[in-house]
Amino acid sequence: MARYTCSYIVNLSLEEMKTCLKDIFTNCNCNLLYDTSDYFMARETPGQIHFSRLVTIEVLPDNLNQPNQLRLNFVVKNEELPLQVNNHCHQIFDLMQRIIAENYQWELENNLIKETN
Repeated sequence: MARYTCSYIVNLSLEEMKTCLKDIFTNCNCNLLYDTSDYFMARETPGQIHFSRLVTIEVLPDNLNQPNQLRLNFVVKNEELPLQVNNHCHQIFDLMQRIIAENYQWELENNLIKETN
């Protein structure tokens, strides 16, 4: 299983964050499946890629001590064995980070790559 994580510090209300996440998911060719105040999950649209390679993006927001300041913890994963560094899951992870960097002024807190067999 390939798994990539990163965290961002954002200054957004919950509604603004939801709008941003929906836009990010759409640009990554993912559909929002779960939407609660403390957990969001989107899955890559089936049809162009083998089912085991479909990527899931999970977002876990944490409230920080400042008003409208959140830590967004992203987990991008799929069932693919990460036999290559540039696997499909890593490509979607890179795409997501590029979309965030180009469209939002979010502070990257940490970036961790975990590849699990």
